[in-house]
Amino acid sequence: MPDSDTGAPPRVVLVTAAALAVALAVAVAVFALTRPSPDSLAGPLPLVAVPAPAAGAPACTTLLGAVPTELTSNGTALKVRTLASPAPPATVAWGAEDPVVLRCGLDRPPELTPTAQLRLVNKVQWLQVPGEGTSTWYVVDREVYAALTVPDSAGTGPLQAVSDAVAAKLAPQPLRFS
Repeated sequence: MPDSDTGAPPRVVLVTAAALAVALAVAVAVFALTRPSPDSLAGPLPLVAVPAPAAGAPACTTLLGAVPTELTSNGTALKVRTLASPAPPATVAWGAEDPVVLRCGLDRPPELTPTAQLRLVNKVQWLQVPGEGTSTWYVVDREVYAALTVPDSAGTGPLQAVSDAVAAKLAPQPLRFS
């Protein structure tokens, strides 16, 4: 007479499920050991140059000298990055994956119009220009235009920290629309 039906799955199903669980655990371990660590991504960061006619202005030197060497993004510390040569002038970046990038001395953003929606963050007026997966925030009320590009996942920490540096080092100026 065959084995009595206990309601348990057949032995072959149990052995197959156990083998799949072990294979999955091995695959996860191999992935964790072979994927690049954030530190290995922290080599020189290549950035594309953008027009920055006022990058050599004293205001840019002052601002870049005042920004923090570390930003906090959603509780994660983003350290300043070394930029690959040739590095764009008056530029600094933080973080390994999806870096936060500050550029100074840019042209007036074309989106800055008398009716543009501006945001005041820690005494600095910013113009947000959304992008795909990022936003670029332009400082629009200082003698030079600066842009902070942040991934959508970054939170408000980088914007607040850079606002503090801008407010501390660069005097407010009237908005310019031409």
